[in-house]
Amino acid sequence: MERIRQGEPSALDALLGRHGRELHAVAFLTLRNEHDAEDAVADALLTAWRRIETLRDPDRLRPWLFAITARVALRQRRRFRPDVVSLDAASMVSGEAPALTTELEFRDAINGLPPRMRAAIALHAVADLPVAEVAEALGVSENTVKSQLREGRARLRVALGAAPARAERTKPEASHG
Repeated sequence: MERIRQGEPSALDALLGRHGRELHAVAFLTLRNEHDAEDAVADALLTAWRRIETLRDPDRLRPWLFAITARVALRQRRRFRPDVVSLDAASMVSGEAPALTTELEFRDAINGLPPRMRAAIALHAVADLPVAEVAEALGVSENTVKSQLREGRARLRVALGAAPARAERTKPEASHG
């Protein structure tokens, strides 16, 4: 943090080494394109470099970087609507190399979600940010994030053929006596 404030170029490399994979995963899930995600991460790191003085609490560096990355990716998504997707989307989220059919199904399921919903899921699931920080990063209310996460998970379960979660309790059968 202090190296960034002092303007040391190697500090950007350190940030990229420490947080780059997660930042890239968030950008990729939002943009659905490897090259655009790389550009978003680069733009986010440059923005962080230029605006480091606005970060008052050094302990908030990681969520602050995710917020910047999410905003940059959403801005890029509005400008360009790419349909090209890398085949390693599922591995970026899970850290494992899934079977090809599972990977393709996952890619299709994620691609079927609206960009803001993908961003909320990426920030919460990939970056492991709490709902409050996801809301702050996306500039929406916590209730909006909770709704996006709930709806996004439900859509992913349906798209991946999993049984939908029950939101309501099943009523006990009436006894016929």
